[in-house]
Amino acid sequence: MLIKEIPESERPRERLLKYGVKNLSNEELLSIILKTGSKGISVKELAINILKKVQKIENLKDINIHTFDGIKGIGAVKSQELLVISELGRRIYLNEETLTKKQYINPKFIYKDNKYLFYGLKQEQFYVMYLDNKKNLIERKLLFMGTIDRSLIHPREVFKNAYLCNASAFICMHNHPSGDVIPSEADLKVTKMLMEIGRIQGIDLLDHIIVSDKNYFSFYENNLMEPYVKN
Repeated sequence: MLIKEIPESERPRERLLKYGVKNLSNEELLSIILKTGSKGISVKELAINILKKVQKIENLKDINIHTFDGIKGIGAVKSQELLVISELGRRIYLNEETLTKKQYINPKFIYKDNKYLFYGLKQEQFYVMYLDNKKNLIERKLLFMGTIDRSLIHPREVFKNAYLCNASAFICMHNHPSGDVIPSEADLKVTKMLMEIGRIQGIDLLDHIIVSDKNYFSFYENNLMEPYVKN
C-alpha cells in the first residue's frame, strides 16, 4: 500500500503529530526517515524490508554502507542516510562523558566495544584508541585504510594525534576481512615499530588487537608485546 492510499490520519507523519514520536512503530519511524519509496515500492515496504534485513531494531547500530546492498529501492543515497542516522544515534547514546569514562584495560572488553566498526568491511581499517594516564578512552581515530603494511602506517600520524589529545598511551586495532585473526609478518613489524617509537616518545603502545566479525587476537594477551622492547 502506498502512503497516499493510507487514510491521512493514519500516515506516519500525521500519527507523529497526533500521538507523539514515542508511539510510532519501528516501521513508521523508518518510513519518515526514508521519506519516499521508489518505482513500484512504497516507503512502507522499504521500511519493512530494512527491518527484515537487520532482524532486530537494535542491530541498526551495526550497519555499514553495504548492509542493504541488494534491497530493491535502497540505493546509495538511502544507504548513506541510514548509516548517518545510525552513527548519530550512537553518538547521542554514547555521549562524550560516557565515552571518556571507558577504561581500556581488558582486550575482550575493547574488542566488544569496537567490533561494530568493522562489520562487513572488505578491506582493512586501522584504528588507534588514545588513552589518558588512567587508561580511560579519550578518542578513537581511523588513521589508515587498505592492506596494513609498515610502509603505509605513518608514525607521524599516530603520534601527532596522540599529542593533540594529550594521550599517555594508545592501543591499535585493525581487522582481517578474511576472518583469520592470526598476525601477519606485516602486523608484527608494524607493532614493533610503533612500540619502539612510543617508548622514545613516552607514549606507550599497550596492545594491538586484530579483529574479525566473530573473534579477536590481542598481542598483549598472547605475550607478544614485551619481546619487541628487548629485540
